[in-house]
Amino acid sequence: MQDSTFIGLDVHKATISVAVAQGERRSEVRHWGKVPHRPDHVRKLVEKLAADRRRLHLCYEAGSCGYSLYRQLVEMGHDCIVVAPSLIPVKAGDRVKTDRRDAVMLAKLHRAGELTAIWVPDAAHEAMRDLVRARATAMRVVGKARQHLQGFLLRHGRIYPGKKGWTVAYRRWLTTVRFEHPAQQIVFQDYVDAVADAEARVERLTGQITDLLPDWSLAPVVEAVQAMRGVAFIVAVTVVAEVGDFQRFDNPRQLIAYLGLTPSEHSSGNSVRRGGITKAGSGLARRALIEGAWSYRMQ
Repeated sequence: MQDSTFIGLDVHKATISVAVAQGERRSEVRHWGKVPHRPDHVRKLVEKLAADRRRLHLCYEAGSCGYSLYRQLVEMGHDCIVVAPSLIPVKAGDRVKTDRRDAVMLAKLHRAGELTAIWVPDAAHEAMRDLVRARATAMRVVGKARQHLQGFLLRHGRIYPGKKGWTVAYRRWLTTVRFEHPAQQIVFQDYVDAVADAEARVERLTGQITDLLPDWSLAPVVEAVQAMRGVAFIVAVTVVAEVGDFQRFDNPRQLIAYLGLTPSEHSSGNSVRRGGITKAGSGLARRALIEGAWSYRMQ
């Protein structure tokens, strides 16, 4: 412990604020300064901090900057964790937040062992997860495009006489819709084309996931998960991509809690109040599982 140095990094797009805590518990935690968030500057920073041959233990909060910094630090031979922001202890009444204070707090808490590290995927896993998330984004675009078209039709009194939309019959009906004014016909056709383009994008991404899956290390897990009722290919690959290593959970309860599917509870004394699910963790994985459950229920 005494030959270790704990480094707190407050990471932003352009800069990294650095704080240093020596391994001795009573030693002062000091703000080291700021460096540009670029690999060459990070390398120089780490080389300076490791000049006295102490072992470095670095940490930073998970966020929009991803894991490239983590991978660089690990490749340089140092210990690094990415911290879950929602699980960082917060002092009551502390309402001052700056990059400097955040870095110092991270270094101090890391030395005290009070930070919770998240699981960091390897580059191949992150790439597959990015592809799965791109498909999920494309699905949301399809939903929006369909809403725009249906809203336009409703606003102009074009009501589909059938029961269910987006069937073969519904699409055939769309080809019969006409508007008197050329401008409205142009708008209608543009909405129809937007739906077709969005659906083609989803189909293309789905095919690319299918093509790349055999080369993924977790392909056997995706295959195994599909053995469960209601879990088809897309649900399986989404859950596996979002969860990653299932072996890090000691029991099913931990997995369900990670997915935010456990009931919330706020109890004190004789008062017991339970609410809806916590919705912690990956919303994409949770939605996929819920859709799978509904699919099985409707069979």
